[in-house]
Amino acid sequence: MGIIKQGILGGFSGRVGTVVGGSWKSINYMRALATSISNPNTAKQKNQRSKFAMSINFLHSLVPYVRVGYRPYAINKSAYNAAMSYMLQNAFNGFDDELVVDYQRVMVSRGHLMMVGNATVSLNGDVLTFTWADNSGSGDAQATDVAMPLVYNKERRLAVYSTNGATRRDASVQLTMPSEWNGEALAVYLGFRNEKGDSCADSICLRNDAYASPMDDEESGIDSDTLPEGDSAGEDTGGDSQGDSGSGIG
Repeated sequence: MGIIKQGILGGFSGRVGTVVGGSWKSINYMRALATSISNPNTAKQKNQRSKFAMSINFLHSLVPYVRVGYRPYAINKSAYNAAMSYMLQNAFNGFDDELVVDYQRVMVSRGHLMMVGNATVSLNGDVLTFTWADNSGSGDAQATDVAMPLVYNKERRLAVYSTNGATRRDASVQLTMPSEWNGEALAVYLGFRNEKGDSCADSICLRNDAYASPMDDEESGIDSDTLPEGDSAGEDTGGDSQGDSGSGIG
């Protein structure tokens, strides 16, 4: 039974006939009642559930980061869900048993802010050094724009990152990863945000180590049949913030 809370023109919650009403972040919505599916395990449906599980595996360790990196896209949805939506549509290769994350196409931040030029990363021991050409004054690039470096360990499914450190004019920043990560497969990204944090640049992948084992949903420990549908994934899935830098470790 549906309950109308604000009169006939207001929002409602619950089921009324063939529609269901509800509210999310003070936004009233109405959707059609889900139809029964005769076969919920078609190859295409299994593939989509695998994509969803693999996206969660990647994003859960960098939730605080994507809340900053996808803030410009958090319109009527969370920044986490915006990141999830982008990854599902753009960051996979293969099908069924050959489905893998395409780390080169993953974006940990998105937006229209001008990105830096000639970005590189080098690894010495457990310290990653990022460098770039300062292009302040080009387009909307400002000297005070903030670098957001991130390193993701494909084997451990953990990330270390910073969202508040060096600026565009500094032309370099360092990020320290756990020493035990040496020799393991990494994906390394660099993003930028403006000083206010309301505009971001599209991140770039600066290192993408080969990794033989695909990250499928059977390995993840996540039951893909119980995953939420669409953009209803929880915004607080894992990841710990440590001030303006963080890691998904532990």
